[in-house]
Amino acid sequence: MKTADPLNGLAVFLAVAEHLSFTKAAEMLAMSRPTVSAQIDQLERRLGVRLLHRSTRHLSLTEAGTAFHERLKDVTTIVHDAERAAIHHQEAPVGRLRIAAPPDLGSSHLTPMIARFLEGHPGIEIELELSNSAVNLIERKFDLAVRGTIRIDETLITRKLGASAVVICASPDYLARHGTPEKPEDLADHHCLHFSGLRWGRIWEMRQGEDLRRIPVQPNFEVNDGGTLCSAALCGMGITLLPSFITGPHIRAGRLIRLLADWHIAEVPLHAVYPDNRLIAAKVKSFVAYLAAEFRRDPDLSGAGVSLSATQSKLS
Repeated sequence: MKTADPLNGLAVFLAVAEHLSFTKAAEMLAMSRPTVSAQIDQLERRLGVRLLHRSTRHLSLTEAGTAFHERLKDVTTIVHDAERAAIHHQEAPVGRLRIAAPPDLGSSHLTPMIARFLEGHPGIEIELELSNSAVNLIERKFDLAVRGTIRIDETLITRKLGASAVVICASPDYLARHGTPEKPEDLADHHCLHFSGLRWGRIWEMRQGEDLRRIPVQPNFEVNDGGTLCSAALCGMGITLLPSFITGPHIRAGRLIRLLADWHIAEVPLHAVYPDNRLIAAKVKSFVAYLAAEFRRDPDLSGAGVSLSATQSKLS
């Protein structure tokens, strides 16, 4: 006779067969003696064969019971090995870690961070998927995502890793040809390079104390990829507005000049998000803690902003 759950009752049978006692089996399994006896009865009815000879003072295996027990003697070892393997993945940082992240952050910052992380965690493999879309972590079976914007989702845990200042910048070549804007309104007379995915549209908003300016721009170049937009600025195509995790290295090297630095634009909050589960795998905990430490050390990710270079000071 077949059953939907072939393992049902096996632990009880193995305990009884080992001790040849319902009482000792019940103690070992933390069950009542009647429960143990009832499970053996159910197992025998399911199999359609008697497994135990019972008397008031004696309990022994039948021939069928002996054959059944012989085939099952390795089950306990297999189960314990499986339990140890599962616990090992929970307690030790091992296994495959699937991560989703935006392309601009992934290529410029996360990839070198991942390289350093893997050097210290040889038991982990990482699969990184780069996309500007907020993927469904549970449906797509991702362990975590790094995101620049947060949508409230009760199924996810959110941990802030840092923030990246948004800056306005252009190449020295462009500024030499077209001049340097001195105030926000001057941007209307310049070639503006715009990120088409900006959530507030073709408006560059900036604040200086209580003074809020909302500058409409008519971009001569627009694209939905921050890296491409930065490349356009480096080529001298115009002035752009981007987070410092994209522009920061170019500003410090003098390839781009930060403009209107005394105006605050915005910050991109950077978070790690992962499914809400009280049993968070060690690989996720380790990687998120590592990212938080790495972000704190990076001026373009910690929210510290971008410091002015000597070249900027001369042109500001």
